[in-house]
Amino acid sequence: MNKFLQPLIKHTTYDPKSFFLIAGPCVVENKENIHEVASTVKEICSRLGIPYIFKASYRKANRTSSNSFTGLGDEEAMALISEIKSNYHLPVTTDIHTAPEAAWAAETVDILQIPAFLCRQTDLLEAAAATGKIVNIKKGQFLSGTSMKFAAEKVKQAGNEKVMLTERGNTFGYQDLVVDYRNIAWMKEIGVPVIMDCTHSLQQPNQTAGVTGGNPAMISTIASAAIATGADGLFIETHPNPANAKSDGANMLQLDQLEDLLKRLLRIREAVTG
Repeated sequence: MNKFLQPLIKHTTYDPKSFFLIAGPCVVENKENIHEVASTVKEICSRLGIPYIFKASYRKANRTSSNSFTGLGDEEAMALISEIKSNYHLPVTTDIHTAPEAAWAAETVDILQIPAFLCRQTDLLEAAAATGKIVNIKKGQFLSGTSMKFAAEKVKQAGNEKVMLTERGNTFGYQDLVVDYRNIAWMKEIGVPVIMDCTHSLQQPNQTAGVTGGNPAMISTIASAAIATGADGLFIETHPNPANAKSDGANMLQLDQLEDLLKRLLRIREAVTG
């Protein structure tokens, strides 16, 4: 566990060699949904000794179709994220999309997530850095792991050493992604925690229906390979009923499948670390 993550994890006792988990629904849909996910995942992670960070987007700014659900409204959604933080004593994260959003979101969340398509936006990275919060930068689908050193440097040069990088696959043709696990090793050479996004890396974008597809049956494969290749953390979007999710349901993990997956991953981690 990285030194700047350790102070956030107060809700469970964990093995320092364990991976950490960032998990939650894609977007804040309603109060009942995020409470169900947060309480369920916290209970599982506390029992398994896995550090847990709750994630939900207060708004989805990058949607294929203008008809897609983007959120309840920024203030209402962020208030619900704040409620999760206080009720369950969990660190929380959400993504931001413009520089002015950074300071506002930082009033609530512990980690600011930079979306993959925006990972080169200098003003956004510098604004996130200025908040003093941990900045998790998702690797663009168009970049190699080695090139992410420049994104990390932008945050550090702005005076914030608390940087994490997330692998989420590379564009393969027009409607698929492929994960190159060399990127995990390359980004770890930058000297920051590296996370594997096990759900967005299975997206099948640009579908003619206007809704991104996915391949959730491969989540276990993606996660297992990430742990085996040294990922420090995993990012998994999960939902009680992905078929009815309002965003990214096609690539989310069904909530009742999470515990068995995490148990399998702990065995892999133990085998890798000895």
